Amino acid sequence: MRTYPENSPQAAARLLAMALVADGNYALSELKALDRLDAARQLGLPPQELKAVIETFCEDLLLGAQGAWHGSSQIDPATRQQLLDEVTDRTLRSTIVALCVAVVEADGHLADGETAMLDGLTRAWRHRPDLQTQQPGAAP
Repeated sequence: MRTYPENSPQAAARLLAMALVADGNYALSELKALDRLDAARQLGLPPQELKAVIETFCEDLLLGAQGAWHGSSQIDPATRQQLLDEVTDRTLRSTIVALCVAVVEADGHLADGETAMLDGLTRAWRHRPDLQTQQPGAAP
């Protein structure tokens, strides 16, 4: 799995991608929600770069699973934690959680993988007292 700088727009976008494909696929309504919410702008990215991060994340998932597609719900716990640890800023985390919730709810169905992803995300971040508050993409 690739790494991104801490609190970078790309690290944040990858977590949104993790929510998008948590159930193994994504619906057109979920992609439209990204556009409607102006998710790329909220994360500090041009729209085409958000799409590139999503594609790269899916490629990394395929490589890690030797070509088998399971979506992000099958990421091993250590890798998932590594991805979550790339975002330490509380404000950015709040933005990511809000976007993730909106995206997984956009198709009107909350799949088990989506629920597990959201639960894992909020649980991991709730138990981390060593957070900082800074602007997305700013140097730590």
